Amino acid sequence: MSNKRGKQLNKYVPDYVLYDLETTGISANYDEVIEISAVKVRGGKIIDEFSTLVNPGRTIPYGASAVNHIYDEMVADAPEFEEVLPLFLAFIGNDILVGHNIAAFDMKFLYRDFEKYMGLILPNDFVDTLRLAKNVFPDWKHRRLGDLANYYGISTAGAHRALTDCKMNQKVFELLGKELSGEGTADARQNVKTCPKCGMTMVKRKGKFGEFWGCKGFPDCRYTENI
Repeated sequence: MSNKRGKQLNKYVPDYVLYDLETTGISANYDEVIEISAVKVRGGKIIDEFSTLVNPGRTIPYGASAVNHIYDEMVADAPEFEEVLPLFLAFIGNDILVGHNIAAFDMKFLYRDFEKYMGLILPNDFVDTLRLAKNVFPDWKHRRLGDLANYYGISTAGAHRALTDCKMNQKVFELLGKELSGEGTADARQNVKTCPKCGMTMVKRKGKFGEFWGCKGFPDCRYTENI
């Protein structure tokens, strides 16, 4: 292992490990990991996956469970993170890591716990899909993973569980890669109606006079069309 952390890359790569964490809260100083999942990708295709719940050694706050639907009884018999990290390290090897908002969140947990439990500095370079999305969609107010999935017509069913988010984000990353290469992604959205003002997905809504198309960016974008 290296004696320094990996660097953040601002580009698409075809071979990588995309990962996601669920935690007891948002602070890398006080909170703990309760789920870690990852998918290994070669040539843009998933070839393997890794996923486990983690016993945080503390009660999971109601607010966290309300988001990720992970409860104390689910992690009671799960391994502690100290046991999981060597398995995760073997899975990722020297691969570039990819994830959404990992520069500000997930990487902090990994750096902390690899040093705490294994005495290691994680040297893997990483790509944050949030940063790529800022480059591709500079005018968007929000670039949450769900926003990107909706834009590309990718199902968000089961969101906020780590493995589901990994598979969702893997598709998003591949499409962002096409955007960055100039190929565009019209083929991925050919059956999805998009807002001509902001580019977000249009959804059917019911109003006083019946159904209409409304921008999913509401209330920031109030564009509508008659059906």
